[in-house]
Amino acid sequence: MESQMTPNSVQLHQLDSIPVAVIRRQVSQSQLSRVVPECCGLVWKTVRAQQAQAGRNVAIYWDGAIRLEVGVELHGPFTEQDNVVLSATPSGEVASATHFGPYGGLGTAHNAVRQWCTANHRNLAGPSWEIYGHWQPEWNDNPSQIRTDVYYLLTP
Repeated sequence: MESQMTPNSVQLHQLDSIPVAVIRRQVSQSQLSRVVPECCGLVWKTVRAQQAQAGRNVAIYWDGAIRLEVGVELHGPFTEQDNVVLSATPSGEVASATHFGPYGGLGTAHNAVRQWCTANHRNLAGPSWEIYGHWQPEWNDNPSQIRTDVYYLLTP
């Protein structure tokens, strides 16, 4: 069973940017379910080849036209290679929600954050991003445990 998201599930945070290695794309909504995992795999291949220290998978949506950066958190040096480049998540005040369940249900977390912002008279600055939990073997049998954190940068 998927988590039930409400605007009450939304939290405010002050976040620093996180360095990430990414591939940049511009895609349609219908391409996301293919492009995000594909790009994560390509970035991981490059990160592993450099023996760079990396963390969770990240997808940054810079605007409504789905100007997208997909990759992994970096915890040390990384050298840009081919189309895998350095970037960072935005920093500042964010509204966030945590989604538990299959990725196809992520829209509930995004909607909860947007509804919270409307109800609390907060403006979105543009960028949003998802940070995907490290895959756990038990998620294969129980996808309701899959964790994804959704963030929206707010205007000051």
